[in-house]
Amino acid sequence: MGDPASAEPLLLHVGELTRSDLKGALALAGVRLNAHAETLLEDAVFERTEAETVEIVQRAVGELGLTRGAALPRILSTAREHGLLPCPPVAGPYLRLAMSDQTTSPDSVLSNGRAPTGSVAIASEQLRVDDDYPKGFYLRVVDGQPWLRGYRCGDDHLWSPEDRFAFRLRPRTCAAPAGI
Repeated sequence: MGDPASAEPLLLHVGELTRSDLKGALALAGVRLNAHAETLLEDAVFERTEAETVEIVQRAVGELGLTRGAALPRILSTAREHGLLPCPPVAGPYLRLAMSDQTTSPDSVLSNGRAPTGSVAIASEQLRVDDDYPKGFYLRVVDGQPWLRGYRCGDDHLWSPEDRFAFRLRPRTCAAPAGI
């Protein structure tokens, strides 16, 4: 899943670790955190997680048909039309641990006001209706160092067509055999 062209879904197990164990796993993997990621990791959602397996795919905003870019609410609603759902709020750290093959960013610039080059934002519902509280996580590798970063933006922030998001595939339903 490190290659943006990869269309194969990634099976991701989330919610299996306590907050402390998850932080320990991130530290052991050498994952760096910014202050917004640390804030998100302290959120109550990490206290009461249930283990589940989800299928994750990456899509650029433009691949959703939003060729001029879009704000996050529109990205999420358009993704739903394509069968793509927001990831569980706890998915970011688990995805960071699973994506050890993410391509290194071509630059180390932390682009304030737009998504950094080579980053993958985790599509998820916001935890609080507050533009000062981090909206979610994004993943990036800079100079070979994996990062789990949190980001903030308003609902009017325009994401570019090239910006990449990780989405959850809609769970598949099994049809009952005929005659049952």
